[in-house]
Amino acid sequence: MLNEDIENNEERPRGARGQRPRSGERYIPRRKVCTFCVDKVDVIDYKRPDVLRRFLTDRGKIKPRRRTGTCAKHQRRLAVAIKRARHLALLPYAAEHLRHSS
Repeated sequence: MLNEDIENNEERPRGARGQRPRSGERYIPRRKVCTFCVDKVDVIDYKRPDVLRRFLTDRGKIKPRRRTGTCAKHQRRLAVAIKRARHLALLPYAAEHLRHSS
């Protein structure tokens, strides 16, 4: 009986760190690739806010590498480009404030 339990345990799918997934949960992490490396971008241009906006949260914060998949080199350059675009008012520093009328 003990051998059967061990064999059955090995057949079950495991989670990211070897734990059993919860009921109905089957998360398979996908390797993210740096979009700048794929497109072979040398310079991240601060004058293109449409490209930079993809790397900002809805609150105006810079998204971390683990979320976007950018490599360390391009993440540093991206942060500098976003800060320059903010300084020139091409991108917001923070989310827009909603005015409540009373």
